[in-house]
Amino acid sequence: MARHIVCLSFDFDALSGFISRGLTTPTPISRGEFGVIGAQRLLKLLARFDIKATWFIPGHTIETYPEPCRAIAAAGHEVAHHGWTHVPPADLTREQEEAGLVRANEAIRRLAGAPARGYRSPSWDLSPHTIELLVKHGFLYDSSMMGHDHIPYRARIGDVITLEEPTRFGAATSLVEMPISWSLDDHPHFEYFRTERATLPGLRAASGVEENWFGDFDYMVREYEWGVITYTCHPYVIGRGHRMLMLERLIERIAARGAVFATMEEAAREWLKR
Repeated sequence: MARHIVCLSFDFDALSGFISRGLTTPTPISRGEFGVIGAQRLLKLLARFDIKATWFIPGHTIETYPEPCRAIAAAGHEVAHHGWTHVPPADLTREQEEAGLVRANEAIRRLAGAPARGYRSPSWDLSPHTIELLVKHGFLYDSSMMGHDHIPYRARIGDVITLEEPTRFGAATSLVEMPISWSLDDHPHFEYFRTERATLPGLRAASGVEENWFGDFDYMVREYEWGVITYTCHPYVIGRGHRMLMLERLIERIAARGAVFATMEEAAREWLKR
């Protein structure tokens, strides 16, 4: 029987993403603050459609905004791991990465009553140690890699990557990889960033992004009997009015096309059963 799963996921970075980039003056901090407004709007939208989503929340956000985070957990959404800060694991030592993993999981345990089952790395940049640490600490799934678009797979450890020799792939682990894509992330489409080194223009029309996102779901329905698609949104990005309307239209369109909405933990467990 055909079954096409949609995972709506929200990276509730709030201030942490700006602080990790050294952007601590009032205006970038205020951009992060808007994430709380966006989160409130998203909770109302998800409740209206009776959808349970997955929220990846850094420990920094949990302790900075405890009440909004409690509202997410109280609504029955999955609370997943997004680091302690928003510093990518690739920029940390193994000891720093593991310490942040443990510290944030304790914050999630206090918030949601259980440790996170899923992990998503800040900026989707894993370190050579991340998969091994996630297995060590009992995670079910990761959502940071892009090796497929509709089918989960096993994350590997021990790949040998060199320029001059063919790649030697390592061993599969128990960790389920729930693949993602920058094309299904709201941030590069919408957010304007200007730094000393580059300008990220963003600010695309929401209608064009809606068509892209619907098209990827439509392709999955046509080509796969069973599959999962994960949309990644940030409350401070998607929470703007015209983008909220786009997300609402998208939900209605993919629901009419047969979408089954699930948390990422639910989708990972369903794949394991298959």
